[in-house]
Amino acid sequence: MADFVQLWVFLSATPLFGLTATLLTYAAAQAAYDRFGRAPWANPVLWSVVVLGCVLAGTHTPYPSYFAGAQFVHVLLGPAVVALAWPLWLRRAELRRRGVALPLAALAGGTAAAGSAVAIAWALGMPGDVVRSLAPKSVTAAVAMGIAERIGGVPALSAVFAVLTGLVGALSGKYLFNLLKVDSWAVRGFALGTAAHGIGAARALQVHPDAGAYAGIALGMQAVLSSLLMPLVFRWWG
Repeated sequence: MADFVQLWVFLSATPLFGLTATLLTYAAAQAAYDRFGRAPWANPVLWSVVVLGCVLAGTHTPYPSYFAGAQFVHVLLGPAVVALAWPLWLRRAELRRRGVALPLAALAGGTAAAGSAVAIAWALGMPGDVVRSLAPKSVTAAVAMGIAERIGGVPALSAVFAVLTGLVGALSGKYLFNLLKVDSWAVRGFALGTAAHGIGAARALQVHPDAGAYAGIALGMQAVLSSLLMPLVFRWWG
């Protein structure tokens, strides 16, 4: 017991705490995810967030102290997103044949995702900065924060909305597609990547390679289109 206390004191006082807690929690969540047949409700990202949040609250650990170590994992987000390009390269001929349809679908999906969120928030009388923070909710968190800063939103709030959107998409996508009788893996993946960005794309990649490939291209298209068009729309909107 004394050794455990000494280990805890050492870890909690150094950046190793955030890194160790993140890796151990995610490894346990991933093991549980595999054990339960990769059911959507057992999503390892969701349960890692829940467990880590409880640990930080229970130990009164400030988030900056935790992130001092967790940032080493955060840095890997960029290479992980870039790695999604490999399935696309393997399907490059197929993507060329759909070179017009995919951008149009991405534009329509992104408009629906952002427009519905903004319209509902505005109808409920939410503050302007919250409305603007909701607009990039279906874009991967790092890009959503940059967009929010440019359009007058709150970057930290946009990151929260983006993560929640991704988790909701990853958890509910399978059931919604089954309800709507959407059988094509490509369509499922593209829709999930459009609505639920990186978290949705990760889920799609685990389910089927075609779904993962199309989710990856949808994720990239949303990042580019939203970065270019959303600031223009909000500048016009005022």
